[in-house]
Amino acid sequence: MPSLAAERTVDAMTTTTKIQPRALVRASGGPRYAVALAVDALGTGLLRPFLLLYGMTVLRLSASATGIAMTVGAVVGLVCMPAVGRWLDRGARSTVVAASMLVRVLGVALLLAAPTGHVWLFATAALFLGIGNQAWPAAHAALVATVAHGRERDAALAGGRALRNAGLGAGALLATACLAGGTTALQVLAAVTGLAYLAAAALAWSVHVHAHPAAAAAAAKDRDDEPAPRMRALLAANVIYVFCLNLFEIALPLVLVTQMHASPVWSAAIFVANTVLVVTLQVPVTVLMSRFPRRSVLAIAGVVLTVSYLGFLAATSLGHGWGAPAVATVSVVCTIGEIIYAGSATALVTALAPAHLLGRALARFQLSTGFGLAASPAVITALASHGPVALWGSLAAATLLSASAVATEKDR
Repeated sequence: MPSLAAERTVDAMTTTTKIQPRALVRASGGPRYAVALAVDALGTGLLRPFLLLYGMTVLRLSASATGIAMTVGAVVGLVCMPAVGRWLDRGARSTVVAASMLVRVLGVALLLAAPTGHVWLFATAALFLGIGNQAWPAAHAALVATVAHGRERDAALAGGRALRNAGLGAGALLATACLAGGTTALQVLAAVTGLAYLAAAALAWSVHVHAHPAAAAAAAKDRDDEPAPRMRALLAANVIYVFCLNLFEIALPLVLVTQMHASPVWSAAIFVANTVLVVTLQVPVTVLMSRFPRRSVLAIAGVVLTVSYLGFLAATSLGHGWGAPAVATVSVVCTIGEIIYAGSATALVTALAPAHLLGRALARFQLSTGFGLAASPAVITALASHGPVALWGSLAAATLLSASAVATEKDR
């Protein structure tokens, strides 16, 4: 637990733009936990962007079979969330984080053991990877909420996201450099990923963070049995908000390459710029916005995202010469909206939920996130087939409606 001096330091941090790295690391779970997050993210970056390629080149599966197996694994992985929520509400914290990493070790082991052409073993591996990927965000948020409180918790969650994005980016770059080795390189990357998950799990478990649900439940009883927040509007809106997380991997490459006939270099440059901006601005922007209520900040994120979608619509009408630079410029606005959203959404859930029901609230939130991420590729590609107005106009309207629902929902 952070000392009183550290808490005061971080409290001061949340009211100014000055950021104290040591206080931020302490509020995020401590140095060992920060190393665990970095190692886990690095390992994930080595394999996750190339999992489709692994199925197609190493296991000789068809593109459709590989894609379906990955989608089914991610969606079915959401089934574990109610159990994860109940486990967290019994007080487990670092144990659940470590378990989410160990499950992915099993997934990687199945990948390495799968014989050529064996789609069911690949699908099982994708399922275990999906379970770990779905369980980790809720477990991490619960751990941070146990260690830190108030606005220091918001900054700590933002710091974790920035660190994770840095690790994912570094892992992806390293993997890209190794891909010249062909199928052998992919197998080596998978093995290294498994070792990284194992090391990260050991580090996370060694932190030994545990909550005390009995005391929290007793405190809630003193407050007339405070119920869990319904958050219906927030959860429904979150399904739409999370579309912004897939834009840089799906929507923008689709629009730039297939509709605007721009060089793929533009898509790559925009994706790299998005990663760099998230890593460098996630904590400062979250701290800057901490002077406003979290619900208002989340609504502002929806407005910024809506403006960016309308900007993309305008940019696609400029033609081949100016279209790609305009899309790149608007993508900066979209990234700012993503940063504001990511810095406020989970923080709002942790602030709304009673301590003894935090796990179930975070599990429900992750269900909405996972569903939105799973549905967005199909929705985006379907809308894009009907033209820019259908794609960007629909996203803008849905996001603005979601922002309105978030802003008007009443907290109990």
